[in-house]
Amino acid sequence: MTIGFIGLGNMGLPMARRLVEAGHDLVAFDRRSDAVAQLGAQAATSPREVADRAETVLASLPTPAVSLEVATGPAGVIEGSRVKRFIDLSTVGSATAVQIHDLLATRDIVALDSPVSGGVGGAERGALALMVSGPRAQFDAAGPVLGVLGHAFYVGDKPGSAQTMKLANNLLAANVLVATAEVVVMGVKAGLDPNVMIEVLNAGSGATSASRDKFPRAILPRTFDYGFATALMVKDVRLYLEEARALGVPIEIADTVGRLWGAAAQSQGPDSDFTTVIKPFEEAAGVTVGPARR
Repeated sequence: MTIGFIGLGNMGLPMARRLVEAGHDLVAFDRRSDAVAQLGAQAATSPREVADRAETVLASLPTPAVSLEVATGPAGVIEGSRVKRFIDLSTVGSATAVQIHDLLATRDIVALDSPVSGGVGGAERGALALMVSGPRAQFDAAGPVLGVLGHAFYVGDKPGSAQTMKLANNLLAANVLVATAEVVVMGVKAGLDPNVMIEVLNAGSGATSASRDKFPRAILPRTFDYGFATALMVKDVRLYLEEARALGVPIEIADTVGRLWGAAAQSQGPDSDFTTVIKPFEEAAGVTVGPARR
């Protein structure tokens, strides 16, 4: 099957590579031509050309504005002559997802909203959680493609509902990472070994995705190379806050989490790895968490 893929960043490249390895004929576009060459796919010169050559087009993009432009701009997927199905793997928020859905529908292009969770490691292993909303029949038709990337969960037929699910997931992920960073810094200040702290947390009720994965992999060894930018987490938390405010639901915890991530982006830089969120806590306490046990 010929599949289009747009956006070969930290997440997009390993997802696209899995599709190539699964035997799909891939037409790809990225502003960095070296990424397409590295993938070994057919190169396209624009999102429109991808949509001229493939009935199913997937995209993995960094911001709502970029997703909207790629999907519906003058040289976007909406102008393609062959595309029938657009699957957006990006985290853009429900409002943008609905906007993309409505505009593509005017050209009889079906939009499936499919944000993903699981990080670069999950993308490389084909172990992502894909949250999908859109027509059930289209979800079923896309199953063989989505199954190459991970486990697809059908959230519902309402446009944007998969984005709501993803924002809820990422707010929790953002919360547990800053909370785990804060408590581990406190323990180190008190003289505890951070490695022992993580072992105890993971054996007890304090275990989180941060203690099980992010700390052992990128924080304790001080590599800070998990593969997700601080600015992207700030964006995801901001989108959650916007949607929660629009719904009129409490945001006391989310508001605090958003403030902490904003401060991390300001002090560490927007392009820093999001595991560097621990550094402002370390600096305030005058300690360093790590390196790994000798």
